[in-house]
Amino acid sequence: MSSIFSEVPEAPADAILGISVAYKNDKNPRALNLGVGAYRTEDGKPLVLEVVREAERRLLDDPKQDKEYLGQAGVPAFCRGSAKLAFGEDSPVLKEGRNATVQGLSGTGSLRVGAEFLAGFYPGVKQVLIPNPSWANHKAIFEAAGLQTAQYRYYKPATRGLDYEGLLEDLGAAPRGAVVLLHACAHNPTGVDPTREQWAGILDAVRDRGLLPFFDSAYQGFASGDLDGDAASIRMFAEAGLELLLAQSFAKNMGLYGERAGALTVVSADADTSARVESQLKRVIRAMYSNPPRHGAEIVAAILSDPELYARWKAELKGMADRIISMREHLHAALRERGTPGTWDHIQDQIGMFSYTGLTRRQVADCLTAKHHVYMTLDGRISMAGLSPESCKYLAAAIDDAVRNYAD
Repeated sequence: MSSIFSEVPEAPADAILGISVAYKNDKNPRALNLGVGAYRTEDGKPLVLEVVREAERRLLDDPKQDKEYLGQAGVPAFCRGSAKLAFGEDSPVLKEGRNATVQGLSGTGSLRVGAEFLAGFYPGVKQVLIPNPSWANHKAIFEAAGLQTAQYRYYKPATRGLDYEGLLEDLGAAPRGAVVLLHACAHNPTGVDPTREQWAGILDAVRDRGLLPFFDSAYQGFASGDLDGDAASIRMFAEAGLELLLAQSFAKNMGLYGERAGALTVVSADADTSARVESQLKRVIRAMYSNPPRHGAEIVAAILSDPELYARWKAELKGMADRIISMREHLHAALRERGTPGTWDHIQDQIGMFSYTGLTRRQVADCLTAKHHVYMTLDGRISMAGLSPESCKYLAAAIDDAVRNYAD
């Protein structure tokens, strides 16, 4: 008997998940998985923050806790804390009630709720400008909501840095009123961030063209160890009076990958508009998944609202960020020690979880993976969080081999 779904084509495998599967099937003891976007200890193990364990203990010991449904907007304390973390305690946006903040299913779900809201209510051009390159899921999220997507220049392979001139030129030529996606910090996949002066130039270009900024903030505090510094771009745009959207994730900076704790904020021109926007965000959520899960959001709310837990979180967060920065230094030093051809300063100049090495598809596939058992995406992106001082030396030897013997 044939199925009514017999003509459904098989979807292509997810590239990142495929890397993890191949790594798990590799029996070589020196195999490295540098494809996964999750923090690892120097022993290559997942990390649960001690402050997260403490917050969970307190929740479990609280007799007032229950497992009832949340409202569509989620845990109120979580929403307040998320907005305060992003915009700052003294933000005019918060004081004037111009933010509509709702809980989402981590960063992905928050982006999708924002996309659905824009598809239904944004009166401007329903095209989202995405940096080239960007997180692979960005395009899929917005297009699934019925929005068009286009790219703007971001990364310059020749310098392995920001294509600032190309970026400004593309934003200046964009359809007036389009939506522009901006990585708040620790750009994924390149690790290349604008300077504060360049952010000011991007702000001018966005404002001059009447573009609507949509920030994706997945790494606040995780990039540099400084929560305020990593939110500087968001606050710059908010303080300039721009209306904007913001998707936040607590997967990286609290290690809550599987808890799916995130938030979406829409900043409007006035509190009355903000209230109406929130009502429509709730309606989108109701039709999509009714209401969000409690546990991860309750953990985040507990940490953000308690001064002791908040201080402990900041210390652990800085420890994670500092370890990643240290791995950049170790890898850079190992490459220099070997005299690997080319310049590798970009390894240290980039920021956040990922580094764009500049290696070619052939160098990755034929040399690093096939020969040295180093698993990474074919565009040359590596997760710095998957390295240790010892594995940095092994990776440097593999990169050296690829550069010397596997040139395109």
